[in-house]
Amino acid sequence: MTGSSGGCVPRSRLSTTERAVGEGLAASPWADDRPGAHVVRSAGGLVWGHTEAGHGCQTSMTYAAVPALRRQPELAKLYEPLLTSREYDPVLREPTDKRGLLAGMGMTEKQGGSDVRANTTAATPTAEPGMYTLRGHKWFTSAPMCDVFLVLAQAPGGLSCFLVPRVLPDGTRNTFRIQRLKDKLGNRSNASSEPEFDKTVAWLVGPEGQGVKTIIEMVNCTRLDCVMMSAALMRKSLVEAGHHARHRSAFGARLVDQPLMRNVLADLALESEAATTLTLRLAGAADRAIRGDEGEAAFRRIATAVGKYWVTKRGPAFTAEALECLGGNGYVEDSGMPRHYREAPLLSIWEGSGNVNALDVLRALSREPGTAEALFAELALARGADARLDAAVTRLRTGLSEASPTTARRLVEQMALTLQASLLVRHAPPAVADAFCATRLGGDWGHAFGTLPESAGLDAIVERALPGGGG
Repeated sequence: MTGSSGGCVPRSRLSTTERAVGEGLAASPWADDRPGAHVVRSAGGLVWGHTEAGHGCQTSMTYAAVPALRRQPELAKLYEPLLTSREYDPVLREPTDKRGLLAGMGMTEKQGGSDVRANTTAATPTAEPGMYTLRGHKWFTSAPMCDVFLVLAQAPGGLSCFLVPRVLPDGTRNTFRIQRLKDKLGNRSNASSEPEFDKTVAWLVGPEGQGVKTIIEMVNCTRLDCVMMSAALMRKSLVEAGHHARHRSAFGARLVDQPLMRNVLADLALESEAATTLTLRLAGAADRAIRGDEGEAAFRRIATAVGKYWVTKRGPAFTAEALECLGGNGYVEDSGMPRHYREAPLLSIWEGSGNVNALDVLRALSREPGTAEALFAELALARGADARLDAAVTRLRTGLSEASPTTARRLVEQMALTLQASLLVRHAPPAVADAFCATRLGGDWGHAFGTLPESAGLDAIVERALPGGGG
């Protein structure tokens, strides 16, 4: 692998971002014609999630920028080969002079937040076709060190999408004034900024007035990555809790052999496996949808929002329980668990909080009837395998007919659990699938992790989940 100097650099000396880009975890799947390229990237991200998480924002946004940029073919022709490069080039200079690029995005503003149509950043056309100047302020723009940004602004024809480079073609700095960096709860190794635009040069991406439509594909991609990164964080927290339990003794036995701790670990393992399996199914849908499969596109449309809502929502509770497995050791910074706990809520907030995604599911159901058909076609693949799952599918059909904004969260939760159960019934060992259906669908469960029934195959679940087995 080559480093930023172009020569051979030992892997131990590569930065985390260099390694991630080199391993294809940024935008390289868009340059790979092989089926499954996007699944491979998500699988790599699940493994990569066991490393430093701070650079995941820029690799995710770089991945997501490509489909949006393709709405303007001349810009895509210029920038896509650099965005899909496996070389990380950190030097700030004119983008087309670099060996590889990273992309960011700037959508939210303080007066609008998720309501991007309330944006006030103004875009003024120049004499050069497709070129505008921007004036305004963005409230939350992460990874400000990126080379180019996709930004929403109000053009004469309405809210539009623009490409903003940090350095202009003549080598001069574009106006991108960072007013301040955010003092965040977590994710501190990833800078998040408030940039100000003042006669900032930008190029139109897609037609005027279609900014949301242009950037929506970027949103689909980053939502998938939120699910993937939540699943990776769950797995990381579980492994660390399990390692502690296997090497810590209390009350005459190792923690992992204490029945109640074993119940907690098994319950966390079920949640982790369900999140991982759903991540890979969503990645498969994305891969096939990108290649023209209309059925998978409809499934992706609804299931990604469902997964984004549920998996990221489960992350904070999961990491809190994993932290508790270490007791007081988990509450000190040296353990690393507090960092996981602070990281987890970000993935639920980023790219639309819980309400935004739940309402987006309702929007898809009302405006795109094929999405419900695609979801039930997926669930039908497991029909007859488990009576509790069949009953849940029936309840879900009834729930769809009674859906309203007030009950949107409840409906999406049912969708997520039913979908996860159907995937586990088809792809997981019987002990895992049976315990998940009994608890998440059958009601044989409490309100906290560690409340699996006596009948659950705890040993089989724990031994499957923990490195080196559960003993």
